[in-house]
Amino acid sequence: MLRLILRLRPSAGLPSPRVLPAGPGAAAVALGSSSRSVPGTGCLRRLHGGAGSRAVILGSGFSHRRALLRCPQLSGGDNSTRFYSLPPHQKVELPALSPTMQTGTIARWEKKEGEKISEGELIAEVETDKATVGFEMLEECYLAKILVPEGTRDVNIGSVICITVDSPDLIAAFKDVTLDSLKAAGAAPSSAASVSPPPPAAAAPPAAPGSSYPSHMKITLPALSPTMTMGTVQRWEKKVGEKLSEGDLLAEIETDKATIGFEVQEEGYLAKIMVAEGTRDVPLGTPLCIIVEKESDIVAFKDYVETGVAEVSTPPPAPAPVAAAPAAAPTPAPAAAAPAGPRKGRVFISPLAKKLAAEKGIDLAQVSGSGPDGRITKKDIESFVPSKVAPAVAAAPTPAAAAPAPAAAAAAPAGTFTDIPISNIRKVIAQRLMQSKQTIPHYYLSVDVNMDQVLELRKELNAEVKAQNIKLSVNDFIIKASALACLKVPEANSSWLDTVIRQNHVVDVSVAVSTASGLITPIVFNAHTKGLVGISSDVSALAAKARDGKLQPHEFQGGTFTISNLGMFGVKNFSAIINPPQACILAVGGSEKRLLPADNEKGFDVASMMSVTLSCDHRVVDGAVGAQWLVEFRKFLEKPVTMLL
Repeated sequence: MLRLILRLRPSAGLPSPRVLPAGPGAAAVALGSSSRSVPGTGCLRRLHGGAGSRAVILGSGFSHRRALLRCPQLSGGDNSTRFYSLPPHQKVELPALSPTMQTGTIARWEKKEGEKISEGELIAEVETDKATVGFEMLEECYLAKILVPEGTRDVNIGSVICITVDSPDLIAAFKDVTLDSLKAAGAAPSSAASVSPPPPAAAAPPAAPGSSYPSHMKITLPALSPTMTMGTVQRWEKKVGEKLSEGDLLAEIETDKATIGFEVQEEGYLAKIMVAEGTRDVPLGTPLCIIVEKESDIVAFKDYVETGVAEVSTPPPAPAPVAAAPAAAPTPAPAAAAPAGPRKGRVFISPLAKKLAAEKGIDLAQVSGSGPDGRITKKDIESFVPSKVAPAVAAAPTPAAAAPAPAAAAAAPAGTFTDIPISNIRKVIAQRLMQSKQTIPHYYLSVDVNMDQVLELRKELNAEVKAQNIKLSVNDFIIKASALACLKVPEANSSWLDTVIRQNHVVDVSVAVSTASGLITPIVFNAHTKGLVGISSDVSALAAKARDGKLQPHEFQGGTFTISNLGMFGVKNFSAIINPPQACILAVGGSEKRLLPADNEKGFDVASMMSVTLSCDHRVVDGAVGAQWLVEFRKFLEKPVTMLL
């Protein structure tokens, strides 16, 4: 069973956005309501045709995946009417967990109603058309109501599956809540909102210029991996004016995990490319290009400029003040002072963030929240810088403040160094390694393994399969022995999930592969059931795809045990960093000839010895258990025929 852990950020407890009625006026009214986009509902697109306009929902898998991690807010909401008769809560909707997913099955609820959900905990497992996928919550909360029972099949994307709250005191209010009552509660406010906001209706005229364009479709940057927040447009596979067929590769996007192809879901023509090839750190939801149905409509978008998308245009200017700071020093000072204003009204904050703020003595009124509805999260507290720093910077004379930058630049002579931009993949590697070393109590066990019989058996087997153009490597034997040792000592094939330790019944071995963009760990699924030839074929194919940047997310996300082999580089031994949530990783060094004591005339033998080091998570694997795993592993390699038993 394939397993992918997907992090879901709780969305506000609001009804899903519906298709907007025809006409620009109606669209303006809808924009003035308090509804907001919720994960899994697809994304609203506007097709302009003649004087009128209509709103449609694009149902491509990529759009659903984009909506999964990014929940744009529509303005005009009022906190006093957001939850109607119910206390503050968050609705969790079924997201699109694969590009082709239309419906899903709730395979299992990992939490029961009333239980606390800690940050990063698994709440449910959903069976898609590709695999069984689990997803986690990013913040602490309580499961107030399960709306879709376990085992329910063919649940549509965007359906509300459960409700969470921030306090256990609010759970009782949702005892009798049903899907029908939620829909009824959402209908009344929607109709009321459509009548009450004449002021927002006046904001419709700025959108009128778009009505002069022919019918078209805007393609935005989707979330191509569960943890993706930005992407880089590596390459456009199509040029402006070219015809697009369903399934054609439109562009290659570098995510935080890999470079993934972005396919077209419908036929049309590429009318405008709005994000140039090579553009880095493009926020999710940013319009990438425009597609039209008719070739004759392409010319109308020659000089098209994107307007009226506040939430998309906001992120790009953020880096601009940083770059402009040395040139115009007076500008940053007022800009830095702007956020210093205290927050007014009710402060939305997660329980964990509130606890951290109290420990650090942080005034919540000065913290700007990055979560839904401005909710303050743990990340906001950890990255908060007190506002008192701003006056100190502002008090310094502008020329003096600007002087250190050129001085620092002049410290190193030109041509003595090269600044290499950090790729999204490298950023994620850094974050995960820091998380592993800071949160996992590592300990290390080393052992030497006599590889003589493995090398002899490998030579014989390669002679047998030479005609099939197959060549077994020592690493194939190591993967097989590791998988079988995990069956013997299942504690090493486990995961730490905060509230439970999950022992896996299958062994999916992640194999570390070095690529030009960084380290990635493609997975040999069910390694314990595969033969050496099958393992060899899988590793060769996965390594090639990894180096070409062609790995799909399900091929590297998950795994139950990891192997990192640096023996081919002459490394004798090293200690590897655990790949969370796994409990162990095996670091494999190279083989070398050593003299061993023996009962013979010479008094010694020469043997090929290999050093391995097992890194263990002490929360899951005790020292004696880790040692037992190494004993089983060494047995399989020193007598490889036992792997056939």
